[in-house]
Amino acid sequence: MEATAEPMVYRKLLLWEESWESGEEEEEIAEPLVLGPWTPQDSSGKKVGARPGAWAQLVAALLLLAVGFSLAVWQLHTRAGATETSGSGVPPPSGHSHRPGVYHHGAIISPAAPCSDLGRELLVAGGNVVDAGVGAALCLAVVHPHATGLGAMVWGLFHNSSSGNSTALTSGPAQTLAPGLGLPSALPTLRLLHTRFGRLPWPQLLVGPTTLAQEGFLVDTPLARALAAQGTEGLCPLLCHTDGTPLGPGARATNPKLAAVLRRAALAPTPDFAEDALLSPLARDLGLERPSAEPVPTLEPALQLTSAQGILFTTPSPSAGPELLALLEAALQSRGLSPAPCPPPLHANETLVSSVLATVDSSGSVLLLVSSLNSSFGSGRLSPSTGVLLSNLVDKSAISTWACPLILRGSPDGTEDDVLGLVASGTPAVAGVTIHALLSHLAGSQTQAQHQHQNQQGPTEASSVCGQGTLLQVAAHAEHAHVSSVPSGCCPFQGF
Repeated sequence: MEATAEPMVYRKLLLWEESWESGEEEEEIAEPLVLGPWTPQDSSGKKVGARPGAWAQLVAALLLLAVGFSLAVWQLHTRAGATETSGSGVPPPSGHSHRPGVYHHGAIISPAAPCSDLGRELLVAGGNVVDAGVGAALCLAVVHPHATGLGAMVWGLFHNSSSGNSTALTSGPAQTLAPGLGLPSALPTLRLLHTRFGRLPWPQLLVGPTTLAQEGFLVDTPLARALAAQGTEGLCPLLCHTDGTPLGPGARATNPKLAAVLRRAALAPTPDFAEDALLSPLARDLGLERPSAEPVPTLEPALQLTSAQGILFTTPSPSAGPELLALLEAALQSRGLSPAPCPPPLHANETLVSSVLATVDSSGSVLLLVSSLNSSFGSGRLSPSTGVLLSNLVDKSAISTWACPLILRGSPDGTEDDVLGLVASGTPAVAGVTIHALLSHLAGSQTQAQHQHQNQQGPTEASSVCGQGTLLQVAAHAEHAHVSSVPSGCCPFQGF
């Protein structure tokens, strides 16, 4: 039973004795009891042993005080446990702590601090890894328009620890909205994922992103760097000063048109809302009667490869998942667990830009999301009525080499059902980054398998990546959630 919040009231226990010499009536002692030496006297004033009744009263008083003290301690302990469960910074009752990136319940890692913060808030509010990941992805669509957005395509990989199943999320094949402009599919794709696996109400996930778009967000270093390299053509007034120069780090940007789209999306009663919320306004901006196509996101069983190290899961074609599994199978058979040399990169567009995030809970549920406008700022075409940047990822684009998230379930010795998730972005060696990281992890796990301190260190972290890239790693290990990245300072993480 949960303890009440009202203060405990203890009745004052009084010890009293008759006045044998005076013969006066018995009176209740008004002074509070002070425990200390107490010596009863007989009727003549001589010190004698205590009467049996008085000893019984004393024992009863002590017992009641002990019970009261125990109840008070229990009440404080219950309150502390409730506070810790709610996600505050109060340490658990045992008082133990962990290195950064290790949490008791769940965690998220993304390229932008506001989005990692939002993901943590959704976890603390009772959401699962899907709620946290989808909310953070919508946040990135606001604060990182150079890499992702509502105009992007999205791929995902979700491992459900309850069922043991891994599901691939796809935006479907790339389609063309207008010449050189890709069909936006992020919004219906994320909505489909949430409808199937989310726990919190859909509108709750859009509160944070809508607020950032309406009230403003601070331009961070990655966005400022992309703006400086790209220039502001087509991006004003969204990301420009009044004199036309690009916003720098720490400047505040707003996107009220995008906020209006997100509000409409939050109020849509069903997942089939993309045309009214986004595609119809986009078509009007482009002078089209109606969109020539509609997004066709799908959820399907993930591709899998069974090996001695466990079961590997990834996304199906047209992502790079099938080629990734083929390279991994060859690497495991020919070189065992050696992480070097780096596998050859897949053929990729040198200008490719993508955004990645990952969430995990201590039970082993993992969500990996990767999205892309194809190039930095996509097509560079900003829709004035929606605040959405359109991608240049069209139906004739090359294979989506930026999409190859990977999940490993199982451990070499079979004693633990650990889960590891890897998702990378970068050019041109995204698949190479993932393969190298997995082989490094397996080699490190094999080396450390007999050491007790592995539980404290957690999964092996990749010390380097192949070529230019960013790697996010999440894991459920020893009943804790682990998050890390390479480079280590690239991506803020949060957890509880």
